[in-house]
Amino acid sequence: MTINQSAGAQHPQPASGPAAARTKRSPRRPGAGPTQSPRSAQTPPAAQSPQPAQASGRRAPRAAGGALDARIPPPQVRIGSPVSLLAVIPGLLGFEPGHSIVVVGTEPPGAQVRVTLRYDLPDPGRPRAAAALAGHAVSVLAAQGITAAVAVGYGADAAVSPVAESLREQAAEAGITVTELLRAENGRYWSYVCADPECCPAEGTPFDIAGHPAARALASAGGRVLADRDELAATLAAAGGQLGAAMRRATAQARGQVARCVARLDRAGMRVSPSRLTAALGPLAVADAVRRYREGEEVSNERAAWLIVALREVRVRDDAWARMDPEHRAAHLRLWSHVTRLARPGYVAAPASLLAFVAWQDGNGALANIALDRALMDNPRYSMARLLREALDSGAPPSLARVPMTPEEVAAAYDEAEATVPPARSRS
Repeated sequence: MTINQSAGAQHPQPASGPAAARTKRSPRRPGAGPTQSPRSAQTPPAAQSPQPAQASGRRAPRAAGGALDARIPPPQVRIGSPVSLLAVIPGLLGFEPGHSIVVVGTEPPGAQVRVTLRYDLPDPGRPRAAAALAGHAVSVLAAQGITAAVAVGYGADAAVSPVAESLREQAAEAGITVTELLRAENGRYWSYVCADPECCPAEGTPFDIAGHPAARALASAGGRVLADRDELAATLAAAGGQLGAAMRRATAQARGQVARCVARLDRAGMRVSPSRLTAALGPLAVADAVRRYREGEEVSNERAAWLIVALREVRVRDDAWARMDPEHRAAHLRLWSHVTRLARPGYVAAPASLLAFVAWQDGNGALANIALDRALMDNPRYSMARLLREALDSGAPPSLARVPMTPEEVAAAYDEAEATVPPARSRS
């Protein structure tokens, strides 16, 4: 698994609702040579809230200094040398790391990769942030029973070394052996664990990972390496230009259709609120979109706009969540990535949170957290996004991203709740 966390993310608050009722519960400093430079909504029906990672009985500390990216690697990825480690990391992350510390938890036989963690490096003048970052990585590894790790810091010695030193110290205290710890910069690497100048010279060791067998193996498994994390974030940026303008019009039209339908029903003596009508019809739009994407199709802008409007109702969003069968996660990633890009301000939180859940299922923490960034920028109190962020922050594995309720069970839970509680317009 590869994990990503935003520095300013807040802890989620407890959620409530019908679905909640169903789920209670001192090394040498390398690189001194000439190259030195330095989330009020229902708890999701689709997943139980994972417990925070634990290490030595303590809650995992917040990661400091930016993003934490975690990813499940392709099978049979192993690391046997410094260059193979440097070659594998971009493929594991899906992008070239920069100004980062990447921690890879391994297991026997052959140092097979089990989890990959990437963090933005904190400011060199913040030693507490460096210690907190290292503590978070160690707690995630310890919580998953990992006893060996390797790591690479990408950047200047002044930024990497405080984190590297704290990582070694805290890993040793937790019984985790750091078998390799490198710093990479400008095509050279230095080792924090090797003191032999014959193989680890003070000026660093040149490396070139282009064409390395490990990198080729990941590429052949379908891995795509982007230039950096910003390029990954750009894939979820809001659609602009003519498409953005078309979606603004389509969204307004979808809202207008609901209002006109409510008015007609009211004139016919059938009083129904826009919220209740949307919640009743929305699951049909969800089921249609899911079916289309599983069959390799897409939805029109007009259908997408109606889906986006409907997803503001928590019941509709929970219906969509309950349809996220991991077997179809590739199709679901296409669907919710597309809808997240099309969603206009005020409507982003729900599709972006659904995308985050599917990305977590897929083991892609970087994409999950970029989606959560978009969700929480749209609505900082959106409880689904806050819950998922805590799960990712704690290093919860994708195996916890399960969907124990079916859409039928979601509908029954809401029907039962609505039978005893006066209807209220809900926005989460």
